[in-house]
Amino acid sequence: MFCEKCKSLLFPQDGKLICRKCGTVYEPNKKDQVIKHKSKDKEMAVMGEISGTLPTADAECSSCGHNKAYWVLRQTRAADEPETRIFRCVKCGHSWREY
Repeated sequence: MFCEKCKSLLFPQDGKLICRKCGTVYEPNKKDQVIKHKSKDKEMAVMGEISGTLPTADAECSSCGHNKAYWVLRQTRAADEPETRIFRCVKCGHSWREY
């Protein structure tokens, strides 16, 4: 997400998103989904509501063992990198991703 005041990128810190340029703090709503991804000591948050009619796939949930999950595609890395498929278990709501 981007800062509404200065249009800079927001960074996750203590469950909130903070603008490093102007100091604006954004607290995610309940409907927002925050997915944390750590890579080479950097943390990135992907915000967005996953709702509506979603496709399902046969994917086993590591939390409850159910074998059906909703999925969406998100561009979580650079534009020249492939999308990330984000799964959410139909039964328990556990989320995970596949690169």
